[in-house]
Amino acid sequence: LSKEFSASTTTTVGTVTSRVTRNGDAVMEKDLINHEDLAGDRGMIDDIFDETYREKEGPKPPMRYVWRNIILMSLLHLGAVFGLTLIPSAKIQTLAWAVLCFLVSALGITAGSHRLWSHRSYKATLPLRIFLAIANSMAFQNDIYEWARDHRVHHKFSETDADPHNAMRGFFFSHIGWLLVRKHPDVIEKGQKLDLSDLKADKVVMFQRRYYKPSVVLLCFTLPTVVPWYFWDESLVISFFIPAILRYTVGLNATWLVNSAAHMFGNRPYDQHINPRENPLVSLGAIGEGFHNYHHTFPYDYSTSEFGWRFNLTTAFIDLMCLLGLASDRKKVSKEVILARKMRTGDGSHKSG
Repeated sequence: LSKEFSASTTTTVGTVTSRVTRNGDAVMEKDLINHEDLAGDRGMIDDIFDETYREKEGPKPPMRYVWRNIILMSLLHLGAVFGLTLIPSAKIQTLAWAVLCFLVSALGITAGSHRLWSHRSYKATLPLRIFLAIANSMAFQNDIYEWARDHRVHHKFSETDADPHNAMRGFFFSHIGWLLVRKHPDVIEKGQKLDLSDLKADKVVMFQRRYYKPSVVLLCFTLPTVVPWYFWDESLVISFFIPAILRYTVGLNATWLVNSAAHMFGNRPYDQHINPRENPLVSLGAIGEGFHNYHHTFPYDYSTSEFGWRFNLTTAFIDLMCLLGLASDRKKVSKEVILARKMRTGDGSHKSG
């Protein structure tokens, strides 16, 4: 693993080796960073695909519905539809506030639980980690610890029974269905075996986990509702159903599209042997998380893309935090490694831009 340090505190991964691996019946060529060096650099390798995993033979376990989640998700989406009908009646300040709440909560997922805590692709100071934890509670998509654990399992066992939102089970399951049924036993088993010591050692993560429920009530629902009602006399109904309910529902679906659409629709310029795709529309909605073929090929890259700020507000945010001295040590894959990987395992779509 070679490193090139610059004034912008970006670490460039620059050395690869190549070997042929076998996953089931599919033979595929993989570029492999020296995992021991990578582990020493980031302190983890549990988000790198495990080529040795094999699904258990025999019948699949029966699907067990979680009716509480089914009912709550149904009511939430009905409330969001009602919120849509209220948009023409809302004040412009309320709509702007809803957009701001969406962006802040989205950063809590993308820059926070995803790129910082799941992948450790950059480092954040205490003030930034506190902000991202607050934003994460506003997003209400499970606490940071649980989100990062499930996401590492998703990467390590992608598109298998041990993947929490296995896209091989269809669009609906990978989008929302995985939250409406009990987890596959392999998901639970593999999640328990991950090394999560870094998360347990982060006091911000564990504080948020301890007080997650009250933080969600305050930050996801109460604050977005009270601000328009109190500061510019918006009606309480509009204040609740647009900045709180509609904004929350849109945020959920933007994240879920990364699990569903970005695993099914788009090209695969980096690795044609895996499901995740490049999907610009998902990137637009999920502020940078739709460059998914790249991300699953190079999960340790802080930008999740080779294109910098293009459709990637999260990368711009992290770069701004570095400029302000609140973040550092961004991990970035070198252009040479990216090109070599495209030529070796890509679908050829990079040649047409």
